[in-house]
Amino acid sequence: MKNAVRRILIVMPTLAGLLISAFVSAENVTIENGRYRAAYDAQTQRFALSRAGDAAPFLDDGRLIEPGERAESLQIDDPIWGRGQALVVSSEKAETSILLFESAPFVMLQTTLHQTGNGVIDSVTPYRYRLRSDTPVSQLRSYGTAGLKNVEASSNPGSYAFLGVVNPKDRSGVISAWLTGERGSGLVFSGVDGDGALIQARLDYGGVQSKTDEELETFLIGDFDDARLGLEAYADAMARRFDIHLPPQPTVYCTWYHARASNHADLLDNARFAKENLAPYGFSVIQIDDGWQLGKSDNGPDKNFTGHNPDGPYPDGMQPTAEAIHDLGLTPGLWFMPFAGTADDPFFAGKQNFFATEDGKPFEVNWGGTCFDLTRPEVREYVASTTRRITREWGFKYLKLDGLWTGMAADICYVNTGFKNDRFGAARLHDAAMSRVEAYRAGMKTVRDAAGPDVFILGCNLAQNMRTLSASIGLFDAMRIGPDNGRNWDSMKRGPFSGSNLYFLHGRVWYNDPDPIYVRDNVPLDHARALASWDALTGQLNASSTQYDELSPARLSLLRRTMPAHGLLPRPADLFDETIPRIWLLTDEKNGVRRDVVGLFNWDEKKSVTIHESASRIGLPKADRYAAFDYWGDCFIDPFGGEVGADLPPASCRILAIRPVSPEPAVLGTSRHITQGAIDLIEERWDETKKTLSGVSRVVGGDPYELRIAAGVESGGWKAVEASAADDERDAGVLMRIVSQNEWRVRVAIDSPVNREVHWTIRFTAE
Repeated sequence: MKNAVRRILIVMPTLAGLLISAFVSAENVTIENGRYRAAYDAQTQRFALSRAGDAAPFLDDGRLIEPGERAESLQIDDPIWGRGQALVVSSEKAETSILLFESAPFVMLQTTLHQTGNGVIDSVTPYRYRLRSDTPVSQLRSYGTAGLKNVEASSNPGSYAFLGVVNPKDRSGVISAWLTGERGSGLVFSGVDGDGALIQARLDYGGVQSKTDEELETFLIGDFDDARLGLEAYADAMARRFDIHLPPQPTVYCTWYHARASNHADLLDNARFAKENLAPYGFSVIQIDDGWQLGKSDNGPDKNFTGHNPDGPYPDGMQPTAEAIHDLGLTPGLWFMPFAGTADDPFFAGKQNFFATEDGKPFEVNWGGTCFDLTRPEVREYVASTTRRITREWGFKYLKLDGLWTGMAADICYVNTGFKNDRFGAARLHDAAMSRVEAYRAGMKTVRDAAGPDVFILGCNLAQNMRTLSASIGLFDAMRIGPDNGRNWDSMKRGPFSGSNLYFLHGRVWYNDPDPIYVRDNVPLDHARALASWDALTGQLNASSTQYDELSPARLSLLRRTMPAHGLLPRPADLFDETIPRIWLLTDEKNGVRRDVVGLFNWDEKKSVTIHESASRIGLPKADRYAAFDYWGDCFIDPFGGEVGADLPPASCRILAIRPVSPEPAVLGTSRHITQGAIDLIEERWDETKKTLSGVSRVVGGDPYELRIAAGVESGGWKAVEASAADDERDAGVLMRIVSQNEWRVRVAIDSPVNREVHWTIRFTAE
């Protein structure tokens, strides 16, 4: 009987969790929650997805790797996602569950392949489907690790881990993504199927011996009015799935771009200067890069990390250097490559079994040398012993781990964004039942366990081989998301491209590291301000690599204005319009008063640009008029209506603190940090009865601090008559004064001899 349904009770485990009850259908099965409806047609053996309440699907012609003629709906309870529903499609060869959870804004797909013997899995494409849209496919864009591409372009390379198909005009789109990457390496490809976008979700296993029941990685599909929120929800889902809790975010110096300090004496000179002049602003880590280690190599760095080179830059060893940095109150950090060696180095002469092989010889890759076979317990123990020595014996509490792709015994693809062939699976591993991804994750878990919970671990870098993206989730505190940068503008832009493209990962699954900012005096001021402002506004990992005592006072001050990171989650307004977004919005609501900072960036080194965008599209609160302060222009902006804009010279920026015009005085921003209050202004309130504006600011000792206040912009204005700190703070030397006021524009200065929280009050009279 067509569409006949009979209820049966089954007691059996499910992929999603506890099975409560099941409904079996002869032909069609549909499940629905408050957001999505999923349907499977047993006759056509296709699935479709639609928004709950919509007649037309946003996804149709959905094909499973093994379609089935049996389907059932289940009520389920999952330990991570809670209660939900499953539409289970079964055949002799596979079982696929289409899962809906009330707590997740995605449809989840989970497939188990039933193997008839000890087969080998190389690559599978478990899901293919067509996305339907009222927008012509020619106007849609794919958004993935390769950035923005035309969906129908033959040159579209595909994406690692995730892919969005978006309409740039209204930002709507469908996010397709691999939630997990614990055994297989997930890819997503887009193309055209008639009048819709074709999506193919692929998993590469590299020729691993399959299990009797091979459970594939979990896949997500979500339809969003704003695809940026979908990307952020994807990152939140990964954080939830892997139970990610990030430690405090550091501010870092590394030696990589600064050869002068790559030795014990000069490094400590730079560290002492940083302790005195930058640590009060949030600086915390001194990290040593390549050059300290032992070894012999004609292919990339030396790779014996068990000891220091006695003829090298740290002749007394690494422990004394780490102790000296620690004694300054800073965190010592060290670079090394945990999963790579050099087969013809005499040190590895008795360790030839450590390496993955190809045709019976150690598997070698460009720059990475010979790749460790992390399926071997003895190799993981070597990795553990090296890590323990560096962290527990020598005392380094910040690790920068390079050459990560060697842990999967694949080629370097540097610079890698879209999919590239990397000979994934060409190398042979000792344990044929352990996949390349499993081996890599086992290696990283070994490093993490050996280092201990108090060590901050940074990965370096995704651009060497983007397969490390999903395979690294849950294992790192921070990740270099792009290639090395440099002092010229084209190279400096690499960080903003990569950091924007993967912005949604930052602060959710790890801290994005876009590589150092450049504030050296030989870098044009506009260039330095733009890069530093982008880093400070996005809140991504702040690193520098320079001789601090050679910076001019103005450049040293610029560096201070980037420290520390604000810990918020900003987003780009034009993510689907520009190769590198030009408009960023940082919103701070953590203290009960909403503050917004808009960053406008011109990434073109040769041309001036005019940027204008509506306040609503940027994401500002609705208002008739706004007041603003231009940070680098050091000036108030006359009230304006529903559009934010600026004329920007080549390679420059404008950073605007913006608030809706209000009848009472309100702080627009502060001088302490480029974000104009996000890290320092921790309280603000207006007392109508007393006519006082009061608040609390974190002030750095000896650093002039200024409040920029809009006082009755369109209500006749207010006059500030007195500014004062709390009594005990005045007794401790805190001084406050009204610097200037012009119509509605008021500046108030705070000076403190030491770092402290200052409780301030400004009394006004109505004009």
